[in-house]
Amino acid sequence: MKAMVIDKYGKVPMRMEEMPIPEINEYEVLAEIYAASINPIDFKIRDGKVKLLVKYKMPLILGNDFSGVVVKVGAKVTRFKVGDEIYARPRKSNIGTFAEYISIHENDIALKPKNLSFEEAASIPLVGLTSYQALHDIIQLQKGQKILIQAGAGGVGTFAIQLAKLMGATVATTTSEAGTNLVKSLGADEIINYKAEKFEDILKNYDAVFDTLGGKILEKSFDVIRSGGKIVSISGTPNARFAKEYGSGFFKTLLFSAASNKLTALEKKHNVQYTFLFMKPSGDQLRIIANFIESGKIKPVIDRVFSLKDAQKAMEYSESGRAKGKIILKIR
Repeated sequence: MKAMVIDKYGKVPMRMEEMPIPEINEYEVLAEIYAASINPIDFKIRDGKVKLLVKYKMPLILGNDFSGVVVKVGAKVTRFKVGDEIYARPRKSNIGTFAEYISIHENDIALKPKNLSFEEAASIPLVGLTSYQALHDIIQLQKGQKILIQAGAGGVGTFAIQLAKLMGATVATTTSEAGTNLVKSLGADEIINYKAEKFEDILKNYDAVFDTLGGKILEKSFDVIRSGGKIVSISGTPNARFAKEYGSGFFKTLLFSAASNKLTALEKKHNVQYTFLFMKPSGDQLRIIANFIESGKIKPVIDRVFSLKDAQKAMEYSESGRAKGKIILKIR
């Protein structure tokens, strides 16, 4: 099968390679990939920024979500059959959606929303699961609460705004002038042009922040949260609470992290719960998300579609930060 691979960590370009079609175990299906999406985690993996969490073998096929069709099922697979149209986010140890085929555990997949094309469906799994786990599982967002969603015009932001509105929250978001109409159309109640305004000067006593940017932006987010509020970040530094889940070696590394210590100090100062989210695959949650989409409550937002052979151009476009919504690779 054709696949886009890297041979080492670092800011290296992907190259097209002929790779073996994956074998499946008794609980897995083999899926023919029709479309995949580009996500920031792809270049974080490429750059070696998650080596402490997962060790990958080279050459490595990148890609963290997809849509496609089941072409083979393992002996103990019960939920899916050959011909099923599916979408999924594979496990961290089994990434590789920038390719023509992937093996994946049946617990990690769901039937594709019936009203979406394969390209539209491929835009959903990673951002959908990330947003659902942040807003529903960790923040436990309630009707009438106020939440700030950073970078609302981005891939995660466009989904998170819609989910927060569906949950009955008041939503503020940051974007450039170019993204204003988009986030307004998705339901954002307060829109802050980050090039002209400082969100921390405008917003006060918010119940929650969903941070997608990290760094100084994350640190300033503590200023807008009420006492007892919650901040979830997918771009900040993991904290001790998260590190304990990944073993003593990772925990010890974090003990010497100035950034982690600073976030812990901000937590205590503001009496806020800070959580770093490293999203987990879940077919069950993808089924919930599919129901939202099929009922018209959430829609995909796609910026641009590239072919598999142009995956490197798609990655570069994603890294430019100019995309509004998701970037898709059309594979079949």
